[in-house]
Amino acid sequence: MTGICAKIKGQQRIGGKKMAKNKIGAPALSRTMTAGQMEMISLGGAIGVGLFMGSTASIKWTGPSVLLAYAFVGLLLYIVMRSLGEMIYLNPGTGSFADYATEYVHPLAGYLAKWANVFEYIVVGMSEVVAATEYLKYWWPQISPLWSGLIIIAFLVLANLASAKSYGSLEFWFAMIKVVTIIFMIILGLLVIFFGFGNGGHPTGFSNLWAHGGFFTGGVSGFFFSMSIIVGSYQGIELLGISAGEVANPQKAVVKSVKSVLLRILIFYIGAIFVIVTIYPWNQLSSLGSPFVSTFAKVGITAAASIINFVVLTAALSGANSGIYSSSRMLFKLAHEGDAPKLFGRLSKRIVPDAAILGISGGILLGFIIDLIAASQNKSMSDLFVIVFSSSVLPGMIPWFVILLAELKFRKHNPDLMVDHPFKLPLYPFSNYFAIVALLVIVAFMFVNPDTRVSVIAGLAVLVVATAVYLIRYRGNLRKEN
Repeated sequence: MTGICAKIKGQQRIGGKKMAKNKIGAPALSRTMTAGQMEMISLGGAIGVGLFMGSTASIKWTGPSVLLAYAFVGLLLYIVMRSLGEMIYLNPGTGSFADYATEYVHPLAGYLAKWANVFEYIVVGMSEVVAATEYLKYWWPQISPLWSGLIIIAFLVLANLASAKSYGSLEFWFAMIKVVTIIFMIILGLLVIFFGFGNGGHPTGFSNLWAHGGFFTGGVSGFFFSMSIIVGSYQGIELLGISAGEVANPQKAVVKSVKSVLLRILIFYIGAIFVIVTIYPWNQLSSLGSPFVSTFAKVGITAAASIINFVVLTAALSGANSGIYSSSRMLFKLAHEGDAPKLFGRLSKRIVPDAAILGISGGILLGFIIDLIAASQNKSMSDLFVIVFSSSVLPGMIPWFVILLAELKFRKHNPDLMVDHPFKLPLYPFSNYFAIVALLVIVAFMFVNPDTRVSVIAGLAVLVVATAVYLIRYRGNLRKEN
């Protein structure tokens, strides 16, 4: 490890090219975040309302086989994160996956990765704030959604403006609440399954996995339909590549984070879903409300609804918090590369991109207000927001694609640095090709599924517009290249 790090410091280059940070001349962000906070940011970014709220929909499409769907997408996630970890180990920097896309795929790939990240997290932030205002109504039914939304956004803005360390501390505790809840639910669920705890002493066993129409109730199409929601649920773990620019001792932190976060996510997701589909018949889940609430209530925890409401509230806040952090760093990079107003490239005295944070938060606030107006004018208009939120899934996959493609060329350009690399992606390059093809198949099934077709078309439209803007803006450079 020491030898490689020394080699990087001495060269200040990767593959004979200057690092993107030097190339764009962006000021360095402060490395005040700890490895533990980095892990929790990645964990918190991937464990969100997609698990707490999206699990019922994915189960509806494919039944108990959703367990295999989560495991399959988990395998793709493993390949993506090991590819990213391999590159970050040698060149950690803020927004690293976009840098790799620019250097090793094409400047257009980096451009799309950065703007897709900004778009994705503004939309996600909007939805999370709306969700949080709904959760607050559970305790305060009379509270105005506008005022509660303004308070939530102001709170998150202040946390992000304080420092990267303050953001990391807040996200650490948000993620910790989610993690502890899931672990507790898994333990309680296993007690119900094996010992009948809360079920009159009668173990539920495993029959619900096959007794209600079989294991693969939705067939091949339903199995792949569920993966679109699952991919959306996992998205956010690439935050590791953005927070790497602000963590102390990044090489050690990256290796530890990738290994531990992947294992924990698979345990939490698959463990939680296993408990749910084993305790309850999969075809009755939609009538139960939240399966998490039902599991806690089944073992006699009368405050189950309040507990889960608090947890999903923190999950929503965590999602919005991560969105502001992630997309503000990308907007900061875009400003220094000349693809966004220069104002967003400013750093505050606390070494955070304050203008970018305010810009992203302003976008979230604007979207939140538009959604409230639409919902108040016509309740059916609120369905439009669901489509907009779902449209973030395809742009959210762009970082995964560019990471897999960049790692292919990264290896070819840096054979000398790969000789003693301690964190290589297994089965290269077959792992990359397998994951790319699998992600393309999932996108194809999103077009086939009538429930996600409009959303994926909307996401595709965003990418097409961004590509057109790039081609118009850089048409002179493209002519020179040709």
